[in-house]
Amino acid sequence: MATVVPLAEAVGNLVHDGDSVAMEGFTHLIPYAAGHEIIRQGHRGLTLIRMTPDLIYDQLIGMGCARRLVFSWGGNPGVGSLHRFRDAVQNHWPAPLEIEEHSHAGIANAYVAGASGLPFAVLRGYRGTDLPSRTPNIRPITCPFTGEELTAVPAINPDVAIVHAQRADRRGNVQLWGITGVQKEAVLAARRSLVTVEEIVEELEPRPGAVVLPEWAITHVSEAPLGSHPSYSAGYTVRDNDFYQAWDGIARDRDTFLAWMDENVLDRKAAR
Repeated sequence: MATVVPLAEAVGNLVHDGDSVAMEGFTHLIPYAAGHEIIRQGHRGLTLIRMTPDLIYDQLIGMGCARRLVFSWGGNPGVGSLHRFRDAVQNHWPAPLEIEEHSHAGIANAYVAGASGLPFAVLRGYRGTDLPSRTPNIRPITCPFTGEELTAVPAINPDVAIVHAQRADRRGNVQLWGITGVQKEAVLAARRSLVTVEEIVEELEPRPGAVVLPEWAITHVSEAPLGSHPSYSAGYTVRDNDFYQAWDGIARDRDTFLAWMDENVLDRKAAR
């Protein structure tokens, strides 16, 4: 059953060096506040999992938190490359980074398999790409009923799943809406989970199209207003497009990046 605790306590309880950590949120509800707390606590050797690693994973990689990345697309949306990600892959700075690349459908189905207690997912995908030759975890499989050749990927069961949402009640039931991506699947597939929210309310009001994550599926809930910035939380905040553009210049240079992280993330007063 979920417990509501401060963010630093939640990350300290749930994330350990060497863990596999999935931080999901598609376009909005990206859990930046939680990612920054992982950086402040100095975790190392993490396997980071995300369908669309963007700025928060660039920051985690650049600060030396990651050993491995499992993903299906990486970039600064609408701007360009992730320079800290590129530097880690090409130049092993600040540490070597292993990569396992999939399609969006592959990652999504792998989460569904993990949430369903299955060992792998089967899909029609990856044909016409060179990903199977570069990613050992993509395997052909023959349907026992039709003989059709399909593709299998192993289930994803992260040690920890972290997502952001609009609100939760005091019992730890979480409500999110808008583009919901694979947040639900990641939480249900994970061994432990943390949901940061814009606000804690007494009662969740019904909302058309909203997803409710029940308290029994969540380990900790933490209140983190503006916790998805510079992405947005539909109904609460707007996307900071200027920051995404500015990040390109910040992340290109190692010293500029480290200075920005020191001032804006590692400094706890600034982080508040």
